[in-house]
Formats: sequence, structure tokens, C-alpha cells
Amino acid sequence: MKCVACKEGTTQPGFITVTLERDMATIVVKRVPAEVCTNCGEGYVDGVISARLLKTAEEAINGGVQVDVRQYIAA
Repeated sequence: MKCVACKEGTTQPGFITVTLERDMATIVVKRVPAEVCTNCGEGYVDGVISARLLKTAEEAINGGVQVDVRQYIAA
């Protein structure tokens, strides 16, 4: 697909780091599968992975986590 951010590159499968913040909590997930722009590096995560990331972050925040860094593990 054509990159929406830079409008120059196309995307290919790769990995990105996603940082989610809410209130005083920061959740960082590394090696998240995504479509990554070959020109600017912008990453696009599909709906299934996005929902999983949000669920993981919500569980961590509800557990009292303020800062968490983890590696993405496919289901």
C-alpha cells in the first residue's frame, strides 16, 4: 500500500515499536508485526493486532503498572 504519512513510499511487512500512554501509565511493546513504509518508516498495524495491544495495555494499567516494556508475542 502507499504510505499515508509521506505519500512517497510503499509498505512491506516488518516490525515496529508501539508506545501507548494513558494518564500516568506508559506501555511499550517491541517487535509488533506491521506494514512499514520503505521511505519514512511509518508503521501500520492491522485491526486484530491493534485490539490485542489495547487489551494488553488495559490489563497492565488495571493491574497498577506505570511503566511496562515487553515484546509482542503472537497468539
